[in-house]
Amino acid sequence: MTEYIVLYFLIINIIGLFIMRVDKQRAIKHQYRISEQTLWIIAIVGGAIGAAIGMNMFRHKTKHLSFKMGFPLLAIIDLFLIIFLI
Repeated sequence: MTEYIVLYFLIINIIGLFIMRVDKQRAIKHQYRISEQTLWIIAIVGGAIGAAIGMNMFRHKTKHLSFKMGFPLLAIIDLFLIIFLI
């Protein structure tokens, strides 16, 4: 069971990192964007660590206070959940 939890968190965080990259690329090209609601849903369901890393790595959504504070806070919660569930 533990390996499935770790695998889930690994995959969802890779998705979180990836969607931040894709949304940044789309923003640069003035293309249709990934909604903020989708970014938050990914973060809430466990992808906050990847999304927070992606936010900083790609300098995306760093001026939005809700993202700047929310993603790292959710990432800390995710870390505690991972530790608790393992």
